[in-house]
Amino acid sequence: MAEASKPRPVKRGKGIVAIGEKLFFLGTGRRKTSVARVRMSSGQGKFVINERPADEFFKEPKDIAAVKAPLALANVSDKMDVNVTVDGGGVTGQAGAVLLGLGRALVTYDVTLKKPMMDAGFLTRDSRMKERKKYGQRGARRRFQFSKR
Repeated sequence: MAEASKPRPVKRGKGIVAIGEKLFFLGTGRRKTSVARVRMSSGQGKFVINERPADEFFKEPKDIAAVKAPLALANVSDKMDVNVTVDGGGVTGQAGAVLLGLGRALVTYDVTLKKPMMDAGFLTRDSRMKERKKYGQRGARRRFQFSKR
């Protein structure tokens, strides 16, 4: 019994994958404990995050604006389909992760966008993380109450 042969992904360079005739541009973004895997291809401008439209996934206007900013800067919001898988962290961390992943995918798509993306801060990894709790203390810095008597 012959299996239907699906087109296999072929790597075309760092961050570029071809499946059949279609090219996909990849980018990974991280923020706090969130990780976003962005897959971009030419299309009609659909923006899907975890199989939901971006406007439906993010409720806060600031998060929606932040996520769509790299596409607006590159002027490709109606030419590219964006599919994002994001997990971990909270809403703002996920928005930051998608922002970085999208910036990296756009630079893979067009190298001339690197300077404007860097100037806008879309390629900078925000390295701030939650500080770990220390033993003998109530939190990362908060001590237990001290009693002299």
